[in-house]
Formats: sequence, C-alpha cells, structure tokens
Amino acid sequence: MFYHLLKHVLLGPLLRLLFRPRIEGLENIPEEGAAIVAGNHLSFSDHFLMPAILKRRITFLAKAEYFTGPGVKGRLTAAFFRSAGQIPVDRSGKEAGQAALREGLGVLARGELLGIYPEGTRSHDGRLYKGKVGVAAMALTAGVPVIPCAMVGTFEIQPPGQVVPRIRRVTIRFGEPLDFSRYAGMEGEKAVLRAVTDEIMYAILGLSGQEYVDRYATVVKAEAEEAKKAQRRSR
Repeated sequence: MFYHLLKHVLLGPLLRLLFRPRIEGLENIPEEGAAIVAGNHLSFSDHFLMPAILKRRITFLAKAEYFTGPGVKGRLTAAFFRSAGQIPVDRSGKEAGQAALREGLGVLARGELLGIYPEGTRSHDGRLYKGKVGVAAMALTAGVPVIPCAMVGTFEIQPPGQVVPRIRRVTIRFGEPLDFSRYAGMEGEKAVLRAVTDEIMYAILGLSGQEYVDRYATVVKAEAEEAKKAQRRSR
C-alpha cells in the first residue's frame, strides 16, 4: 500500500514534474508476468526514477547498507526501503549471493518484475562496468526474459557524494526483451552464466552509450580509494 502511495501520490508525480524524464521503449515492459529489468546504476536517484515511470510495480534487490545505516538518517532510509517493498541484500561472500538469488527468484515466482543492477554497485565515474553473473542465474533458473534498461543523465544530476540532486531532464531507455531459453537447464555452467551476463551488459551499453570497463566496479573503486589514501600519506 505504501509503495502505491509513494508512486502515485507522494513521490512519483513530483519526480515526473521535476525531471521530466524522456521514456523510450516502455512498450518492451510486459504488461503481466515475471521479468527481470537489468539496468546500469549511476546515481542514488535511479532507485526512484525508474519505478516512478513504470506502470507495474518493480521490486529491487537493494544493498543491505540501506537498511542498517546509523542515526536518524539511517532509520529513515531503512523505513523507506522496507515500506517500498525493496529487498536487502548482503553483498559479502558466496552465501550472501545465494541469499540474493533466493530472494530474487521468490519475486519472479510471484509473476512480478524484479529490478537488478548487474554491476552490483553504483558507478563512481559514470562508466559501465563488468556485470556479475547473478542476473544470468536468476534469468535461466526462472526462465524469464531480461529487459535491458539505461538511465541516461542521472550521474550528472546526482553523482556519488551529492545529497540533493540537480534538477535536469533525464532519459530512461528500455531495450527489447532478451530471451535466453536456448540455455534452459544450463544455469550451473559458469561459461554460460558469463556469456549471458555479457550479452545483457552489451545490450545495456548499446542503450546508454557509456564507456565500458571489463572489470568489476567494486575492484576499481577499491583501487581508487587505496590510491587516494596513499596520496594522502605521501603528503
């Protein structure tokens, strides 16, 4: 109930008014039935802008840190994400990945839309990074299509570290559904999962026009942070 209140009354109309999103390919979202919407992740605003323009409800796998933050801000953020029906995901370790897989498959088993950011984290520099194979495992296990999505302009309105977004127009593009039925029963094969994930990321890249980096964003972020620390120590 709170999800629909946010979407149709409290937040959705305001977001559509302020950011006037250009929507392309909305007809590629099925009117019913389970599907995965896999998108790039450039900004905290992505969590709100895509759901605001979809006719159907979409449930995202959200990082657990959104549900465990300290202080008043942390409690408010956690309450918001829980009320909106988003699912916390612990991103540390193999068991955490299996838990995320189970949660996502539960959403799909109910015939709903599941939102996933295959990169696993927000891009810190606006580039598109290598996707993690969880999206492929869910698509093959559930036997559902994957709709690629590109958020364009959200990095510019709210890059990492910026609390209040700039008011600028953004574009949200949905590509044609990707059918992976040819790989049915092969979700246990690592090479297949990698191939499916790369195909999804290539489709997102075609929609977004970003520069692509064939490395995991978490690794590149960690290296950048370590370089900053080393630079500060050398001063």
